[in-house]
Amino acid sequence: MKTLMLGWEFPPVISGGLGTACYGLTKAMGNLGIQITFVLPWSGAASPANVKMVDTNNPWSAIETGKLKHVRFRFVPAMLSPYLSAKTYSQILAEYLQGKKSKAGSNPSTTLSAREVHYGHDIFREVDRYAHSVMDFAPMEDFDVVHAHDWMTYPAGMGVASITGRPLVVQVHSTEFDRSGENVNQMIYDIERAGMHAARRVIAVSNYTKNILIYRYGVPSEKIEVIHNGVDFSSNGHCPHPDGTQSDKVVLYLGRVTMQKGPEYFIQAARKVIDVYPNVRFIMAGTGDMLYRMIDLAAWLGIGHKVHFTGFLNGPQVQRAYAMADLYVMPSVSEPFGLAPLEAMDNDVPVLISKQSGVAEILTHVLKVDFWDINEMANKIVSVLKRPPLHQTLRQNGSWQARRFRWEDAAEKCKRLYEAVVA
Repeated sequence: MKTLMLGWEFPPVISGGLGTACYGLTKAMGNLGIQITFVLPWSGAASPANVKMVDTNNPWSAIETGKLKHVRFRFVPAMLSPYLSAKTYSQILAEYLQGKKSKAGSNPSTTLSAREVHYGHDIFREVDRYAHSVMDFAPMEDFDVVHAHDWMTYPAGMGVASITGRPLVVQVHSTEFDRSGENVNQMIYDIERAGMHAARRVIAVSNYTKNILIYRYGVPSEKIEVIHNGVDFSSNGHCPHPDGTQSDKVVLYLGRVTMQKGPEYFIQAARKVIDVYPNVRFIMAGTGDMLYRMIDLAAWLGIGHKVHFTGFLNGPQVQRAYAMADLYVMPSVSEPFGLAPLEAMDNDVPVLISKQSGVAEILTHVLKVDFWDINEMANKIVSVLKRPPLHQTLRQNGSWQARRFRWEDAAEKCKRLYEAVVA
């Protein structure tokens, strides 16, 4: 079986959970013998500052030749990120093109390519450019199925399926309703809906997401296959946990600091926890459009000295954060799945998650709360910190349960789905 997989991020260049999910699924599928051509946008313009590139033309070369089997990458000149505002996108693009022009001035061999000259002025033009670039070379590729991840690759998937006659499978890691609530971007919604209805089958990462696809997008239930995410245990280099002699407990938030993830509920609950249990510190790890608002909120509530904002963390830094934590909290307003709780459990950290998450439907050895109920959230945080038996039970049973969710199982389900749509 051969698949043309379309994505917009992949480790080490990641901004959220989709890249981690793509890596885990792709690695497991390759181990099953599925031949994967992974198409990625790449310009070098928006690479994270904390990622050291050995080869700027192919930062994935070490992974491709090492841990991944039966996987090769094809690159498309484009800048795709759903987390860039129009202003930020324009700034990054201008800086990148100016840098290329400066290099061209000092080195005649460095020039702007024809596609670079025509970078789109907004994310939708970039999505369109990505689609046309993929359609240019797709007919020369050998594949049985087109597999597109999230809305920015759906137009490319639909175009490739149309000109090659190959079946299209789209995977939904997040919807516009998750990211924006009721204030959806109509253009993004239209692209999402078109991709789901054009696809032969739709993969949802949870039943929570499946219900959104049915009631918000009108996708027939029988067309949707729920395939839960897993955890790549082999990649977790665990750091030792504190020996219990530290004076303050640590509660961790790890994720994008944006409306979808509910950071304000975490900060408000922190205020209530500190009122009854002062020996605790809160870590908010991540970045996003609400970061400075959360810093202001913590200061306004009088707990600025108790909340530490770390910014974006890379792999080893994430492991150290888990090692410091006595509890991990995910207060998401709408979470299609939620990989971080599984990673926390794999790192022996007790977990408190919102009931409005896909991962809540498959986990039992965690605490659950409605994202908006900051009183109950605070009560549960205090219970874990004050009651060692509860902390130990969640830690031991959670670690055991997390290991039940393997990428190998998700890959097997994808393989069977591929065989069904090809047949």
